[in-house]
Amino acid sequence: MSEEQLSAEHKALRINLDPTKYGTFAEIGAGQEVARHFFVAGGAAGTVAKSISAYDMQFSDAIYGKASRYVSRERLVQMMEHEYGLLEERLTESRGTEATFFSFANTLAALNYRKNNECHGWMGMRFQLRPGSEPHDIILHVRMLDRDNGLQQEAIGIFGTSLIYGAFHYRDDPDAFIKSLTDTVGYDRIEVDMIQFNGPEFEKVDNRILSLKLVETGLTQAVMFDQEGRVEQPAETLYKKSCLIERGSFRPLTKVNVDMLEKARESFVAREDVDPDDVKVFMELTLSSLDVEGDINHADFLARIDCINSCGYEVLVSNFFEYYKLSAFLRHNIRKPIGLVMGINNLADIFKEKYYETLQGGILEAFGILFKDNIRIYAYPIEKENFERYRKQIGIGDNVEVEMSEDGLVTIDNLLVAKNLRNLYKYIRENGVLESIQDCERTNMGVFSRDAFERVRERKDGWSEIVPTCVAELIKKKNLWRAPM
Repeated sequence: MSEEQLSAEHKALRINLDPTKYGTFAEIGAGQEVARHFFVAGGAAGTVAKSISAYDMQFSDAIYGKASRYVSRERLVQMMEHEYGLLEERLTESRGTEATFFSFANTLAALNYRKNNECHGWMGMRFQLRPGSEPHDIILHVRMLDRDNGLQQEAIGIFGTSLIYGAFHYRDDPDAFIKSLTDTVGYDRIEVDMIQFNGPEFEKVDNRILSLKLVETGLTQAVMFDQEGRVEQPAETLYKKSCLIERGSFRPLTKVNVDMLEKARESFVAREDVDPDDVKVFMELTLSSLDVEGDINHADFLARIDCINSCGYEVLVSNFFEYYKLSAFLRHNIRKPIGLVMGINNLADIFKEKYYETLQGGILEAFGILFKDNIRIYAYPIEKENFERYRKQIGIGDNVEVEMSEDGLVTIDNLLVAKNLRNLYKYIRENGVLESIQDCERTNMGVFSRDAFERVRERKDGWSEIVPTCVAELIKKKNLWRAPM
């Protein structure tokens, strides 16, 4: 059996037979399934210093200290720190020159007997790269997708063993590390929506690219970054928050993008059911928008993230081509109001029925998901001549018409979708889930993303006038997107 096909038992045995690996297992929830693989494999005495499962909350608090939530990153870090500290305190003198110490931990909420809970958890490992070296951390957030408690325990055992094996054997090859996580468990049983490599010798690892690879490989459908570019876990970030999100290519972020989001924010926070202090504002990139000439360029990806962050916005990267899938993802994590910000041209685009041919209920099913619950679309107007240019580019064709308006803008009021969908459009408008963004800045309204990119790439006169000042400064400082001389 080749190394790429190693089972969890083979991985555990290989580590057990390595006298330089020695550590502890602390597991809360879903059983002690990872430790069990090492015991069943044989030779565990050479690897396992201790295995513990502090299920009772009072016992857990007494050992690790108080935590705001038991299934949380905070608790995971407490567990890793405590158990690793005991290894150093008790075994450094006797084993410290020969063994690389590690503390593996997880805290999980597996499927309850009512089968109505969120099945997720945190998993991580603090470990030395060499005997006596500083510790490094790998931290993951996982969701368990099996609808049976026993199957979830089995999947966690396999996955956790692969994490430990990968930390020792693939830590210098992130692609191989991520691929190895799915060995014998596949992509349908465990989702990983957050990953971090932390430590002095992991400084060359960019956790944003690691997160992007999770989406690329199908281990998750969406990852998040905060205003500093740090990796976030979606459910934890969006917990008890309202959310406003704008989709785009942001190559680069332009003044129009910012005007769209800020004007929408004014309307969004004015709602009675929105607390302005509890709003998360995101720019969203999809994999399709990152795919440039058939491939995803990581330098280009990081440039977009940096530009968005420079304006103070957080970032979502997803594999949701259709808006209704984004809506479903957001509603899964958010109970408070959600606002989707889009140009009127994109609003017209979502009425193309071909996008929903794979759904049994077609566009009606998609719109039932998109507009369910507390979601509202904020539509940014476009000048009529530019709308005509745009719809020719994307092929909307004769399915959309525009009535004349005094101000020359296309809005939700004078946009006419395909005749067979106009009653649907009317229904959506009359139920208050569509709102026009008001008082828009028209100076750069006609600058489309493709045009903006070419002007920036060629450094054409006036390019810096179409992007925010902070973005222009960043592009100049890092020499981003410059065409070869």
